[in-house]
Amino acid sequence: MNHRDLIAGCQQDWDHYIQHNFVKQLGQGTLDKASFQHYLQQDYLYLIHYARAFGLAVFKSANPAQMRASMPSLSALVEHELTLHIDYCKDWGLNEEDLVALPEGVATVAYTRYLIDAGLQGDLTDLYAALIPCALGYAEVGQYLTQPGNAVQAGNPYANWIDMYAGEEYQQAAYASVEFFDQLLAEIPADSERARQLQGHFTTATRMEIAFWQQGLDRSL
Repeated sequence: MNHRDLIAGCQQDWDHYIQHNFVKQLGQGTLDKASFQHYLQQDYLYLIHYARAFGLAVFKSANPAQMRASMPSLSALVEHELTLHIDYCKDWGLNEEDLVALPEGVATVAYTRYLIDAGLQGDLTDLYAALIPCALGYAEVGQYLTQPGNAVQAGNPYANWIDMYAGEEYQQAAYASVEFFDQLLAEIPADSERARQLQGHFTTATRMEIAFWQQGLDRSL
């Protein structure tokens, strides 16, 4: 099996994730500024735990080759993406002290702790089944927002966000993680009990992503 089988196993949820109203409004530049700021705040808190989950992936690795597969994501998150996120947030009137002091929204807590729990209770493949919907989903959102009619560039305050996730650097990094995940899945029959377990992780994480968009749209905690 591969990641496409897992997407097919929750296709309705996956489509809702990629084409959520938050995404559509962001693409058209009509998303309320307060909603985007709320999303940015919670996303910063999310990324801290997402990095911890990749640290757990290194711990769960069976050999150095598997460790090396997760290290680029861990390094990028800790050394670059968190810093870039802070710099980006400054453009929206948010500083690091404010971000760190924020309370985590319910969707943020549920999602991040689920990631860690999936890895603690399962093996590396279980953990990646929960991690990949974020990395791959944002890559597909970037692709969706570059399709004709799905986004406007001129005058769109969120154009830089779209460019970041549609850009070659992010796309390559996301699909490198997906390629490794597919290697982990390669020997698992699609109709097996093990496949159903992994589908559960993938589907749950996808639904968590939907809730995360909605949290931003509603500006809820």
